Amino acid sequence: MTISRPTPVQIADIASDLGISIKPGVLDVWIQELDGVLGAYDDVLALDDPLPNIKYPRGEWRMPSAEENTFNAWRVKTHIAGATAGKLKGMTVAVKDNVAVAGVPMMNGSSILSAYTPEIDATVVTRLLDAGAIIAGKANCEYYCVSGGSHTCANGPVINPRKPGHAAGGSSSGSGALLAAGEVRLAIGADQGGSIRIPGSYCGVVGMKPTWGLVPYTGIMPIELTLDHVGPMSNNVADNALMLEVLAGPDGLDPRQMNFSLPPSYTQALEAGAQGLRIAVVAEGFAWPNSEPDVDARVKSAAALLRKLGATVEEVSIPMHRLGKSIWMPIVNEGALQQMMKGNGFGFNWKGQYLPSLIEAHSAWRERADELSETLKFTMLAGEYTLRVGKGTLYAKAQNLSRRLRAAYDEMLDGYDLLLMPTLPMKATPLPPEDAPLGLTFQRAWEMLANTAPFNVTGHPALQVPCGTSDGLPIGMMLIARHYDEATLYRAASAFESAAERSQA
Repeated sequence: MTISRPTPVQIADIASDLGISIKPGVLDVWIQELDGVLGAYDDVLALDDPLPNIKYPRGEWRMPSAEENTFNAWRVKTHIAGATAGKLKGMTVAVKDNVAVAGVPMMNGSSILSAYTPEIDATVVTRLLDAGAIIAGKANCEYYCVSGGSHTCANGPVINPRKPGHAAGGSSSGSGALLAAGEVRLAIGADQGGSIRIPGSYCGVVGMKPTWGLVPYTGIMPIELTLDHVGPMSNNVADNALMLEVLAGPDGLDPRQMNFSLPPSYTQALEAGAQGLRIAVVAEGFAWPNSEPDVDARVKSAAALLRKLGATVEEVSIPMHRLGKSIWMPIVNEGALQQMMKGNGFGFNWKGQYLPSLIEAHSAWRERADELSETLKFTMLAGEYTLRVGKGTLYAKAQNLSRRLRAAYDEMLDGYDLLLMPTLPMKATPLPPEDAPLGLTFQRAWEMLANTAPFNVTGHPALQVPCGTSDGLPIGMMLIARHYDEATLYRAASAFESAAERSQA
């Protein structure tokens, strides 16, 4: 196999696009020089691509019937059995549909990828199977994961089992809904602005956005490498901690993973109790313009319960938290445009596992851009405009400011073990109708991000924990810890969960 050689017209067009003037006699020299350069590309094409091996046999996958997909949460059903022993032996898992499972379709919520099937397992899938789990299927997600609502998937909206007609939250919408419906025991979610924690809060399940890089992102379609996180979702804290024990740690393929030491066990922290913990209730996480009073009140009641359990709980102020979403915005708009869209999913300039088949399949968006969701189209337009106006300086400044934002949280965490605030300002909202005005479509996609998005920028671990209901809808509390201190999150969350269950008994 060889790469096609260019014609003079093609090279002249490229030079024009790049603003390069063609001097007399230069074009022929370029063509001649390119022939030698492209010989190296021929060598690369002739070599096998070193992709990860598949360890476990695939069963047949199938599309779910309407009767078994009440909440439109399943993309496909499977039964892929892992090892015969392990920490997760026999536990069923739903995998978000931006995560590669070899031989199983992966559309990432889009029409563009509706015919795409990856040939590898993501590292998290391999680790689940190594631990004895059963992959029960792929869960629907939002169109390329660009929505905090659950109304943008090309397969239709995902419905909240807690209150049909309401959003399940995005972008890991199917994962949250399947857990809430009791159809699986565990689920994989991915989070760039809250996409594990939002469906966790809306659906009333536990969702961990781990420290950036703790869990390898290998084999998952990226959005923006500095924001991308993948983590466990479950119906209780103990299952979540057990799942993270299986998922965490370097895989040698994800360059985001720096040198760090894992604790002996996250589950060991579950019985330690809240006694002695110092918890900072962040005032700026409450009373947003769209905050619902019952949400703020219920989260403050949860903080009071932790105080009764022996924790020191004090209100603090971190003014920069109010700017966290603003800092996140240029990074996600410009970074996602460059990496996920112009870079065909993976982009350039990082060492790690690329998936060429996904790059090629995703590149078709250029001929089918009208099919993209309205939220994705707007994100691209916003990113392109600000790139042209700012020439990349706005993205650069936001990344520089991310260190100041991290320092603001770290300074508070020098004196406290955890930060506490509502996961979201609101409970699950009604799904927009099919004929919803565009403004409502946008509102339902982004209105809930104020508390979640900042921690994608800073990389702190953040755990969504259900802390009550109002009007039949769940309310979530978010706990935030120092980098790589997920164990303390599980310690506090387990103590709270046990006490809340006792109070309801």
